[in-house]
This record gives sequence, structure tokens and C-alpha cells, in this order.
Amino acid sequence: MASNVPRTTPSPRVRGEGRGEGQLDAKSPSPDRAARGRPLPALRGEVRYGWAVVIPYAWLIAFFLAPFLIVFKISLSETTIAQPPYLPLLDLSAGWEGLGRFLAGLSFDNYVVLGSDRLYLAAYLKSLEVAAFSTLVLLLLGYPFAYAMTRVPRRLQAILVMLVVLPFWTSFLIRVYAWINILQRDGLFNQVLIALGVVDQPVGWLSTNTAVYIGIVYSYFPFMVLPLFAALEKIDVSLHEAAADLGARPVTTFWRVTVPLSRPGIIAGSLLCFIPIVGEFVIPDLLGGSATVMIGQTLWTEFFANRDWPIASAVAVVLLCLLIVPILIYQHQQAREIESR
Repeated sequence: MASNVPRTTPSPRVRGEGRGEGQLDAKSPSPDRAARGRPLPALRGEVRYGWAVVIPYAWLIAFFLAPFLIVFKISLSETTIAQPPYLPLLDLSAGWEGLGRFLAGLSFDNYVVLGSDRLYLAAYLKSLEVAAFSTLVLLLLGYPFAYAMTRVPRRLQAILVMLVVLPFWTSFLIRVYAWINILQRDGLFNQVLIALGVVDQPVGWLSTNTAVYIGIVYSYFPFMVLPLFAALEKIDVSLHEAAADLGARPVTTFWRVTVPLSRPGIIAGSLLCFIPIVGEFVIPDLLGGSATVMIGQTLWTEFFANRDWPIASAVAVVLLCLLIVPILIYQHQQAREIESR
């Protein structure tokens, strides 16, 4: 007789049932074994991040810090007629005694000479003056150009960017020499001015400050336009529309919305232009005259003409310190803005 009690199938035994908590099955791998088998994703990310930090620092040490230390050591040396033309030299074969003689021969006399000679002070001041005025002119000319580039259709922006960087396809030295032919008395510039009735006779542009500013503004124009274009391109157009809805005039919108939002591009373009212009040598040497003696020309004269490597190295060290100041100021302002957010 069949039983009315329903048959029940035994439930599958749960792995680990009947054992104490925390016990693992023999077939399941332990966490330590899994960790030894393959690195954790977080650990791999930390390793990649570590290499990403090490590579830039290694580059700076090899190509900035090491050459700077060499130049700084030469600036503390004494000029002599020898090869190399400075003393003292480090003699590693003499051991600690040679190191002592080497350190005893170093001095800051060359920096005292830079501070007492008005020639070097005038060259530094002239370089800062030319760099500051040229950067201002570049900003006044580059900002409207970059702003107009953001307002044209997308298909034309690539063409305008290519036209901005097109001068880079030609050698920098060739372009400066071309300006010598353009600015001479019978050159293209005077011919255009005479044809337009601006002047009655050719004007001597070469060997003047005006020629230096023309050459610098032409050569560094892309360095100002491209950062400005990148910053202006990121501005949301809806912000201009919101300002117009609130009753702001176009001029007010430009000064209260566009200019503040494009400040990173203004700072980046100004630094990209100001820093290399301070040490510019080719343009003032070819287009300028005796009244435009910048620190780059002084450095070249001391190094190659006078063969005074210690003085030239001291000039280079002071110049580098002057150029680091605006970079540190910019980094300090950026850090304050980040903290304020």
C-alpha cells in the first residue's frame, strides 16, 4: 500500500555546513594564495602612478638640475687662461685633500662684479623692459585674434590654427633675416607706407627698438594666440546667453564673463612669451642697435668673445633666478585658487 506521505529529496549540502565559522573548504583558494597568484588592481595602479611620477623627476634632474649645478659651479670659479678657462678643477685622485682645495677656491666674486657693474644691470633692466612691453603688445593683438577664431564656424577654425602655426614651418633664423630685407630703407615695409601716403620718404627702421619689437611680436605671436584660443574655446556659450538674458550688454559680458574665464589662457600665453623674450639674443642682435643691448647679447659676448666663462655663468644663473620668479608667483596663485574652491 502506497504511503500518502510525500517524498522529499534531500537538499544539497551547503559547502562549509557543519564546520565552524570562518573555516574554508579545501577546494576554495585562500586569500593569501589569490594575492600571491596575481597582483591586486590597486597595487598595479600604484606602481603605474609611481612610474608616472619618477619619469618627470628623472628628466628634470638629468636635463635641468645637473646642468644648472655645473653652471653654478663655474660661476663660483676664477677666470684663467687655460682649457677649460676657469679654476679650480675637482681632482678626484687627490681624495679629501683635493676636495678641500676645490671648495676653498670657490667664491662669489663674480656675483659681486655683476652687482657693481652698471653694464649688467642695464642689460637686465632692458631685457625686462622689452619682454614686458612685447608681452603686453602680444596680448593686445593676440586676444582679439583668438576670440575671433572661436566665433568662426568649426570648419574654418582648423584652417586658422594652421595659419597661426604656419611660420613654424620655416627656420626661425631665416624669418628674422627676412625681416632685415623687409625693414631696410628700400624694403617692402617702406614701399607699402609710401604707397599708402603714410610717409613721404623711406624711414630707417633697422637698428632701432621698433625693429626689435616688430621682430619679437611677429616671432612670438603663435605662443600667445594658441593658449588664448584653447581657453576661449572651453567657455560655455550658454553663459553669454544667460548674461544677455539678465540684461548685460555685450561689452559687460565680455569683461565680466569672457575675460575672467579666459584668465588661465592669458597667464599661460604671457608666461610662454615673457620668459623666452627676456633671454632673447637673435632678434635684438640682428634687428636692434647699440641702444638695445639685452642680457642674451651680454651673455654671448662674455662667453664667446671675452672667454670669461665664470662671469657668463653668473649672468646665466641670475637670469634663471629672474625667470623663476613669475613661475613661482603663478604656481602660488593657482594653489590659492584650488584651496579656495
